[in-house]
Amino acid sequence: MLQIDMAARVRKTVGKGAARSARRAGNTPAVVYGSKGAALSLECNTKDLTRGLLSIHRKNAIINLEIDEEGKKSVRHVVTREIQTDPVLDQVLHADFYEVSLESPMVFQVPLVYTGKAKGVDMGGDMTINMHKVTLKGRALDIPDAITIDVTSMGPGATLACKELPLGAGVTLVGKGDAVCVSISGMAE
Repeated sequence: MLQIDMAARVRKTVGKGAARSARRAGNTPAVVYGSKGAALSLECNTKDLTRGLLSIHRKNAIINLEIDEEGKKSVRHVVTREIQTDPVLDQVLHADFYEVSLESPMVFQVPLVYTGKAKGVDMGGDMTINMHKVTLKGRALDIPDAITIDVTSMGPGATLACKELPLGAGVTLVGKGDAVCVSISGMAE
């Protein structure tokens, strides 16, 4: 799974006025919460936050959030929960981060990437892609960014079910293993 580093500072003031002041100063208000305790109000440099969020857009990623609390630094492993943006200016207004444990299993949607041209398509058949992503469960760092499937050896009438996908150790499929990811129809008449 993709990992990136970000930095944040603890916010001492909260509320609408404090958030506006932070934005004028080039910072974005944020909050980190999780099962380990109360929510913590933060602020991040807007340019660094935007750059980091764009690098993980629509991807499963763990953020190593280094939090500076009055000179004392700590690192929390988080995922983005909600990002609020200005619809006109397209700027980040607020970020919600959820703290996760790297040791406990979690559920993620993982995209399927199909490569090659199937042998059955060269013989006049049609390739039908039924699934573009699958749901996997496992420790966050064991989950792949994507699963690449080479379809070049698939002949006419061939199918590939979810249970046949190459999964790493400690990663399990959530859902029906018999569901068909991709199939090649018979040759055209």
